[in-house]
Amino acid sequence: MPTKLTFTLHGIADTREVFLNGEPLMPGRSIKVMNHSPDGFNWGYGGSGPAQLALAIMLELVGHGNGYQDFKWSVISYLPQNKDFSKSITYTFPDADPDGRFQERH
Repeated sequence: MPTKLTFTLHGIADTREVFLNGEPLMPGRSIKVMNHSPDGFNWGYGGSGPAQLALAIMLELVGHGNGYQDFKWSVISYLPQNKDFSKSITYTFPDADPDGRFQERH
């Protein structure tokens, strides 16, 4: 069943640091699943940095990345490019893929 969540996201453009619900979000966990951007997160367009950010947010909030490209295009690409932002976001995340794609491997 899809999961509807509200969360806060804050980004600092100069350092590309991102805070999810007030806590620093690091790319390491998402890079283990899919390495889009070894340079880290970004937002405001549809490239590799925003894909890494979308995947990291989904892994943190729902434990999988199924649909992270849709989340990137629906939310992350609309954040202000090259600018700081602070936003409360409500989004309905899909269920995990039954094949286990885009999940952490242990």
